[in-house]
Amino acid sequence: MNPRLAMMAAWCRELAVPVSVLALLVAFGSAGNGNIGTAPIVNRLAPVLAADVNSATTQPIAVNKADVVAAIAPVMEALAKPTAEPEPQPIVTAALTDTSELLPSEKSPAEVANVSPADPQPADAKPSIGSTEILDECFVAEACVDRYLWALYQRTPKEDTVTEKTQREVKLKRKGKTVRVTRTVSHAVDEDFSWKDPKAAQHVGMSMADYVIGGVDRDFKLRLFHLLYAADQAGLSPGITSAFRDDYRQSIASGLKAANDRSFHGGSFRGGYGHGLAADIVSVTGATRAERQSSSETLWSWVDKHGKEFGIGRPYHDRDPPHVGPIDGTEYVSRHPAKSARQATAKRHKTTIAHAGRSAAKRVRTANAVR
Repeated sequence: MNPRLAMMAAWCRELAVPVSVLALLVAFGSAGNGNIGTAPIVNRLAPVLAADVNSATTQPIAVNKADVVAAIAPVMEALAKPTAEPEPQPIVTAALTDTSELLPSEKSPAEVANVSPADPQPADAKPSIGSTEILDECFVAEACVDRYLWALYQRTPKEDTVTEKTQREVKLKRKGKTVRVTRTVSHAVDEDFSWKDPKAAQHVGMSMADYVIGGVDRDFKLRLFHLLYAADQAGLSPGITSAFRDDYRQSIASGLKAANDRSFHGGSFRGGYGHGLAADIVSVTGATRAERQSSSETLWSWVDKHGKEFGIGRPYHDRDPPHVGPIDGTEYVSRHPAKSARQATAKRHKTTIAHAGRSAAKRVRTANAVR
């Protein structure tokens, strides 16, 4: 055998046991102490091992077991020393005065995946509210009143029956002679007037809701809200076909109507925007127009019976059945002479009582003066 190879074999056998022990100690120290102190040990060991390797590769040397043990002695001493434990970090606990300040615990992905739409809602969850379902707060909130009336306006078809007059020539016999005369013939036609309010709102540069609902007198608007809400609760499904109308909107109306500036819907003679004192109401129940007409008649009869409870009545009845207004307004009073007569009688009665009271007081003062 080559003498050099024999020398290397003997050196490796002598070095194998201490190096194995060193490796186990390093591994144990790294696993037990979380790598604390491992880096310095390896740094101190690296020059020693490098020097041994360099010397082994340059020239053959006689390896003595005592020399190897002396070389690794510093490393063993470093491993034997107890490593300093890391100082624990202080734990800060924040005292929360309100349970609402606690952060919600995060759910794991598995918990999130198990949640389905069919899970029951929390006890404090509010049910969804439709466009015509009103909470108690709406009885005092004007903005909510406007939204409710606007919802009734939006859901109502804008259809009407108007009378059109046409002229045509007919042949007649007069005194044995045939003559041609012009006759005016009237007939009812259906009209879709859904374009009129949008055009009127655009004419004044306003939104539809602000124009149609915002132009109504505030007191009458509240009465109308209470009336229509009660009718809705009674299952009559009321709707609004027309509310505020200015002079321009009145000018493009057709059929039987007031002068452009004298409409109680909001003509300039009546006060204009913000002073509309009339609305047209119908029922939206029914798939056909004939069915809606029948349900509207039921609604109008209900208004005649219960409208005075809300301060609203129909001034014209069969002449303009959808039209409603305040019962203490000029329009309604002028169309109900009996009511006007009762009011006049009550006024005269109050005046007579006042005069009688003043006369009695005068007589008492006179009697006291005579004494």
